[in-house]
Amino acid sequence: MKLGINGLGRIGKLTLWHHVSRKHFSGLVCNIGRQVGSGLEDLAAAIERDSTYGRLSAYLHGHTCTRVIEELNDVAGTMRINGVEVKILREARNPQDIRWKENDVRLVVDTTGVFNDPTTEAEAPRGALRGHLAAGAEKVILSAPFKIKSQGLDMPGDAVTTVMGINEHDFDPVRHHLISAASCTTTCLSYMIKPLMDHFGAENFLSASMVTVHAATGSQQVLDRLPAPGAKDLRKSRSILNNIILTTTGAARALALVIPEMKNIGFIAESVRIPTSTGSLIILVLNLQDDLKNPIKRNLINSIYREYAAASPYLGYSEEQNVSSDIIGTPCAATVIEATETHTRTATIRVNLDKVRPGCCAGGVDPVIDVPVTQAVIYGWYDNELGSYTNMLGDQTVSIADKMV
Repeated sequence: MKLGINGLGRIGKLTLWHHVSRKHFSGLVCNIGRQVGSGLEDLAAAIERDSTYGRLSAYLHGHTCTRVIEELNDVAGTMRINGVEVKILREARNPQDIRWKENDVRLVVDTTGVFNDPTTEAEAPRGALRGHLAAGAEKVILSAPFKIKSQGLDMPGDAVTTVMGINEHDFDPVRHHLISAASCTTTCLSYMIKPLMDHFGAENFLSASMVTVHAATGSQQVLDRLPAPGAKDLRKSRSILNNIILTTTGAARALALVIPEMKNIGFIAESVRIPTSTGSLIILVLNLQDDLKNPIKRNLINSIYREYAAASPYLGYSEEQNVSSDIIGTPCAATVIEATETHTRTATIRVNLDKVRPGCCAGGVDPVIDVPVTQAVIYGWYDNELGSYTNMLGDQTVSIADKMV
């Protein structure tokens, strides 16, 4: 089977790196829909070099590396990378016009971040995720969360959101044709929530909140510039080199698609962008209903993560003192728990039941009760580009491909 990759931005390029290393697919067909530089040699240079992760050759072979991109044919748009045949398509930007069928591509990973509405029809003038299906693909994996733009529309029956190792079994190869791999933040968050939910039960989660301290992405500006017409968030036009920038995240909404129990738990998710190229952090705050006789302590929470990490290839557990650069390139680690910074505090909160359900405590019954609650603060690192998200996306892509055969 050949794999199609639409877009060679940050995730697209690193997806290419992953699969020329893994060699699961017989060939890769990458669509960029435009010319790059003066020809294929310039594109090969852009693929080979990366400001964050170094050279592709060193990534593949370490200090023994030699150049791994060869046999360039500018007319045919082909090259061989680490022995894998790669074909570059440079004609079409609209998914329905991409030559997937002509190139025997059945599975496509769309990494553009542009086509993320699963309800948009394939023939939409500006393109749509479903256009890949019209162009001959059988399955499309989106490297971002689904975003339904029209209010009132439900998620289509042929679309599903999965995180590898959490709910990949929700994918039905007969029913589902559009698969969202969520986001790097949702992936990290799911591995912070799932172990604790399995242990304590969703019914004991009273509330949750998180902040992701996130590395810069392509949506930030290098230098200040004037906002685009109609722009509502003026901070997106400010320089990421000089600022901490408040922004938003859809992690809370996407997490409920991956862990349905979260729909019944009050959850707030916020995000700030910082001037680093990759390596991000989630600060998770949970309020858990507790028992004063045997309250939840940090050692218990850390032991839950430690045991889960021993059985999962995607959860890391660390008792070292890390900084963000330490996590860059960590293979397939959706989350690395910073165990030294886990904190808990148990106290009672006073709840007036009469405000919850007026008249429920008639007859002289005291409506005020004391409820023991433990607040837990947990830190989770993730390499939002190659190490965490792209490698897990690669595992998910191979898993889906194997179910298509």
